[in-house]
Parts: sequence; structure tokens; C-alpha cells
Amino acid sequence: MDFREPDHIRLLRDTMRAFIAREAPREAAQRWDREDSTPRAVFEKLAATGVCALTVPESHGGAGRDIIAAMAVIEELSRRSLALAVPYIMCACYGGMNLVAAGSEKQRAQYLPRLARGELLFAYGLTEPDIGADLANVRTRATRRGDTVIVNGAKRFCTGAAIADTIYTLVRSDSEAPKYKNLSFVLVPRSAKGVSIARMDGLGMRGASLCDVSFDDVELPLDHVVGEDAGWNQGWPMLAGPALDVEKLEVAAMALGLASAALDDAWAYAHERKQFGVAIGAHQSVRHVLADCKATLAAARLVLMHAAWLAGENRPCGVESSMAKLFVCESAETIVLACQRVMGAYGCVAGVDMERYVRDILVFNIAGGSSAIQKNNIANRLDLKRG
Repeated sequence: MDFREPDHIRLLRDTMRAFIAREAPREAAQRWDREDSTPRAVFEKLAATGVCALTVPESHGGAGRDIIAAMAVIEELSRRSLALAVPYIMCACYGGMNLVAAGSEKQRAQYLPRLARGELLFAYGLTEPDIGADLANVRTRATRRGDTVIVNGAKRFCTGAAIADTIYTLVRSDSEAPKYKNLSFVLVPRSAKGVSIARMDGLGMRGASLCDVSFDDVELPLDHVVGEDAGWNQGWPMLAGPALDVEKLEVAAMALGLASAALDDAWAYAHERKQFGVAIGAHQSVRHVLADCKATLAAARLVLMHAAWLAGENRPCGVESSMAKLFVCESAETIVLACQRVMGAYGCVAGVDMERYVRDILVFNIAGGSSAIQKNNIANRLDLKRG
């Protein structure tokens, strides 16, 4: 087995690092965090590099489905700013991956070429004020009246809703059908009449537009149901399949990028900062911390890339994606907090990148399914008996 990254992935990373150095300097990332703003103009330049096409087949204007490459892009963007990484996910993953997997041919033809060019952003409308992990019991409802669908309800922690073109919304579509057979996904335009969006002020992931969304008699044509008529009441297979599996990998890739950035900064600081007449990197206590971080980061990257490879090969990866989400996000939090301690008081000062990494990393053991949920997924899917 060859565990080296393919040449095209290494070249892609080089391209992303050059783009970030040119278009997203540290000062800009700090400003986006401080202002809680999304750099749409920078994202448009990012889209011009072609990376949004990595999740779209060539038949629909893309570069071909390459999950490992998409995860590498997410990781590299996250090293600098989640305000760039999240819009990329909204386009390439929430939009591209989901419509490739679940959209009708008409929807693929309509949306995928534009997603491949980076012209559209999709937000996920999954969780609700009273519904988190238990998505099968969402209360937002969609009813059919002929060729029209009426949506009513509310979504919470809807990342990117204020900047999205479309909200990929999970709804209860049948009040009589049994659980898991009563859900659908609906493409709700942000500009549709009856859609209200309120931004939330979060601890981390600033610039990613965390929102509350409400739907008040939002009328949509039937072709806004994902999969169209054939997709009605088929939302659970769409959700439980590639949608959630790959979302776990996206979250893990962001956490991995943050941990990489924190370790780079702490490593450089250990060379520059002197105490007791020598650089602090000469002290065993610091050397051991950073060595542990390097080893843990390497293991986390391998776990993520293995799960991404399975997803890219269309192989079952439910267990592996949960393992990646659990291990990478837990490990990344450990790495970032250890690196903050290496930097001491300088790692706690607003305006220093390490302080932002700490705020951001605390999100990722919750976002995309908490660590407890991933442990349940692993035990359940590996058939661990309850008694």
C-alpha cells in the first residue's frame, strides 16, 4: 500500500496555499472574524480556480467526483479562515454532492453546471429549535396542493443561510406515513416569499453566517422537491446515505485544518520565543507537547483520508465517517488547546490567530453530529448488543 498523497493532491494543496497567501492574508482573516463577515468576492476568485468542480461529474460541467481532493481544499482553506472554507462546502458539498446523489436529472442539469462554476451557495436546513440529533422527527412541514408545495416551520443553526441562494431543507412531508418514510428535502430559495432569516452571534465559525430560519406558507413548485415527484417521502435515505456521511468528513477536514494551523504557529513560536536564555523549543516539556501534536495530527489525517477514499469509491463508509468525525475532531481540539498552552498568554489575546483557533475548534465536537452521537453510530452500526 502507498500512503503518499497523489501528485494531483499535492499540486492542489500548493495551488490553494498560493491562493491563500495572495488573496487571504492573516489580517483579512482576522477582519472577517472580527466583523463576522463572509468574503464573497474572495470566494468568487476561489471559484475561478476550478475547485468547486471537484464534486461534479464531467457530464455536468465538473471536473469529476474527487472526494479526497475536495477534503484537501477544505483543510487548506480552514488553515486560514472558516469564512472561506464554509462557503466552499456550501457550494461543492451541500450543493454539488447532494444533487449528484439525490437530484433528478432535470435538477442536475439545472444546478450542477452553476455549482461547478461556484455561482451558487446552498445552506443546510436540518436542525430545529427542539430537534438536534433526532432528525427523523423534524417538525417543519411540507404539504402538497396539486403541483405546489407549501412549507411551514423553523430551522436553527442553519449555517450560511444569510448568504445562501438556496436552503436544502429537510421537511416532514406526510403526517400519516411511518417514521423514516415521511420525510423529503425541498430546495427553498432564500429570496422566496415567507422566508425569514435572523443571524446568530456565535463563539466560533464567525463569518459562516449562523442563522435561525423560519418558513411561513412558503409556496414552491413541485420541482423544488429534491428528486421531484420520485423524491417525495424519500428524504431519510437521502439523509442517512451520502449526505450525512460526507458532512462528517467536511467537518473533520475543517477541524484538521485548524489543528494544522495551530501547530504551525506554535512550532514557529517555539523557535522564536526565548526563556532562560534559550528558545522554548529547547525545553523538553515543550518539545514533547509538540511532538505529541505532530504524531496525533498525522494519525488524524490518515483516518480522514481513509474515510474520504471510501466515500469517493462509493463504498459503504458510515462507520468510517463516524470514526473520522469522532477521532479527528477530538484530536484537533486536543492539539489546538495544547498549542495555545505552548504560546502561553500570547495564545489568549484577541487578534492573535491562536485565540481564534481555540474559539473555532470548540464548535467541531458538536457540529455535524456530536462526539456522543458518533460513538452511538459506531456502536450501533457495528451491532454492539445492548443486552
